[in-house]
Amino acid sequence: MTELYPSTPSTPSRRTTLRAAGGGALLLGLGLTGCRSAVSEAEAPAAKAGAEPRRGGTLSVAVNSDFTPSLLFAQSAQSLQQRLVYNTLTRYDDALTPQPELATSWKYAEDGRSLTLRLRTGVTFHDGRPFTADDVIFAVKNLQNPLRAAQLRATAAAVTGFEKRGDHELVLKLGHPVNNLFDLFEFMIITDRHTVEEAVSGKRLNGTGPFVLTKWSPGAGLSFTRHEKYWQPGRPYLDAVEFRVVPQADALLSSLRTGQSQLSFNVPGKNLGVVEAAPGLAISEYATGGGAYYLGVNTTVAPLDDKTVRQALAWGVDRERILKQVLGGYGIASATPWPKSSPAFTETGRTHYTYDPGKARELLKSAGHTRLDLPLLHINLPGETAVAEAVQYDLKQIGVQVTLQPTDPATAQKHLIAQTMPGLWTMAHGFAQVQPSTLAVSAYPFNEAKNTSRFRSAAYTGVVREAWTGPASGARANALRQRITDTLLDEAFIIDLVIRGSVQVASEKLRGVTLNKFAYLNLDDAHLVR
Repeated sequence: MTELYPSTPSTPSRRTTLRAAGGGALLLGLGLTGCRSAVSEAEAPAAKAGAEPRRGGTLSVAVNSDFTPSLLFAQSAQSLQQRLVYNTLTRYDDALTPQPELATSWKYAEDGRSLTLRLRTGVTFHDGRPFTADDVIFAVKNLQNPLRAAQLRATAAAVTGFEKRGDHELVLKLGHPVNNLFDLFEFMIITDRHTVEEAVSGKRLNGTGPFVLTKWSPGAGLSFTRHEKYWQPGRPYLDAVEFRVVPQADALLSSLRTGQSQLSFNVPGKNLGVVEAAPGLAISEYATGGGAYYLGVNTTVAPLDDKTVRQALAWGVDRERILKQVLGGYGIASATPWPKSSPAFTETGRTHYTYDPGKARELLKSAGHTRLDLPLLHINLPGETAVAEAVQYDLKQIGVQVTLQPTDPATAQKHLIAQTMPGLWTMAHGFAQVQPSTLAVSAYPFNEAKNTSRFRSAAYTGVVREAWTGPASGARANALRQRITDTLLDEAFIIDLVIRGSVQVASEKLRGVTLNKFAYLNLDDAHLVR
């Protein structure tokens, strides 16, 4: 078996772009459990002087939506708190190389049909119960449960058997090879099998993570205190963490500027310019973390069942304007879902659809339409509303009249999962930041077997399955990824607009904050400079 160890985080500048991958103190980025920590240039003198982090203090995190217990096992906008309470088996570094967390080492069988895991010893849940191989078995089976909303169910279902070799060694047997098993390991939180129903009802979260949930006040926020018997010596540094629900953009920004909150990932793009000029605050973008704004299309709603109409919409949205005016310039305009860090990224794909309202009108006319009237669902938060309004304006210029349907985040996510979206919707998706095959077998908008757009294609299913069960690198893998990209562009059932990782706004007194590849907040090394 190959032992893997995390690397040491580095110190980026005040406005900086961070790679979202794993390293050092369990780093995370819109998807990394190891990305570089989001810190400011002001940290450099202390770092160079060898200043040691001081234990103590309470971190206040401003969020724009509340915890949704029923979505505990799904990656969503409400997933930020996952890594505070729960650990995962492994975490990725910048190169998508797995690093140890609750699994300390691993070895694939030569035929790729099984994986042996060695598990960390001396780990306890918050209630004092020891962590063992039975907890990993439960975690996998839990995601296989169709009652759980979990994007990586297909990968979990590829695990068809378990062989325990004591409490801390486990063999996972696979029904067929998959190349995204470590995506599952970074996504899959290790929950207490005895209290899981209490967890999904919001009554009790019992994990092995650095903090213990002490209170959930629905609509107001979450309170956490340090897990005194955490397995990582000397961690966490913070005494406590508070999540404060602040849905109004102005109030959220004010809480950061006045020091009431020291961290947020929910500052709307139009307000980031204010933050850049504000003393004591720093902005960091997790550029290799998962995140993209998109326009979704229900292909069962006429005339959206015609791909010519869908392609017209793709040509009719000004991505560059959304990037600059709505998102504050953070991200890249793109017609494909892949960040630049993905092996599936190509510049040709990114620029396949550019803003061409004349071409959009021609396509609509060729499909027999000069005017369309369509509903567009969006999340009723400031940043998401601004994206929806920009799309509404652009589509109006090509003869598509859009009626906005503002919806709360939890309800929107439920519509996404249940495939009950109206003709159009705007949201953000992830899952393009890990192994490319994961996007099309796991993400609700793209899932080849059951996606939100209700798009079905034997050819799409075939290439996705081949890419998922084949090698993760090499000429064949690249060719299959290109075929998936070509299908997405041609069928246009999901119209990507801007690729954008998490944008972090933090006090310059806060150090050591990271995210993992699924935007789980990692505060193992976080500390406040006093």
